[in-house]
Amino acid sequence: MVRKKLMMTTIGLGAVYLLRNQKSRKKLMNQFQAFAEKSKR
Repeated sequence: MVRKKLMMTTIGLGAVYLLRNQKSRKKLMNQFQAFAEKSKR
């Protein structure tokens, strides 16, 4: 539980850092969409 929370916090902070750059933002959104589609299967 603690490990999962730490991982999500790290991802969130990384996302905030990457969202400042438009190119990184598009790449990140594509990765999230691919992950969401993969987890639906």
